[in-house]
Amino acid sequence: MQKRTVLTMLAAMPILSACGFRLRGAPDFQFKSIFVKAPPSSQLARELVRNLKGAGGNVTVITDVADIAQAEVVCNILSENRDRIVVGLNASGQVRELQLRLRMHFSLTGPNGEEYVPNTELLQQRDVSYNESIALSKEGEEAMLFKNMQTDLVQQLMRRLAKVKLIPVS
Repeated sequence: MQKRTVLTMLAAMPILSACGFRLRGAPDFQFKSIFVKAPPSSQLARELVRNLKGAGGNVTVITDVADIAQAEVVCNILSENRDRIVVGLNASGQVRELQLRLRMHFSLTGPNGEEYVPNTELLQQRDVSYNESIALSKEGEEAMLFKNMQTDLVQQLMRRLAKVKLIPVS
């Protein structure tokens, strides 16, 4: 059985390489050190720091505020909002559909204030059905969706950071 699997994978390799498929490698940042400036309660900032440290490569994540001057860039997490909006009701006025939104604003500056990326908004949203009779399980589903949206936003931010050119925006 294993021999057949290996042969199948080997047969698929030329097809996958011909279509341009390749695994996304570690991001290549133009900066060597970064400080993530965010409110202490920001879950998104904690995940961003974890991803930056685990990205491999040559980026040092500075975590001590006293050492902020040593950072080549500062990623400012300006805001992080989680919204739960009712978008559908049934005939008796009970909630049937919700929209979950996770919105963040960030900017990228130098330690002396030069601006590399101006205030930018990233947004993720998901639609979810709702039923009062299974409210507890829907709460768990919402928490899982918010976690997935947070991971998606962090990945978007990582890709944007990898594309930054260290030329101040005028």
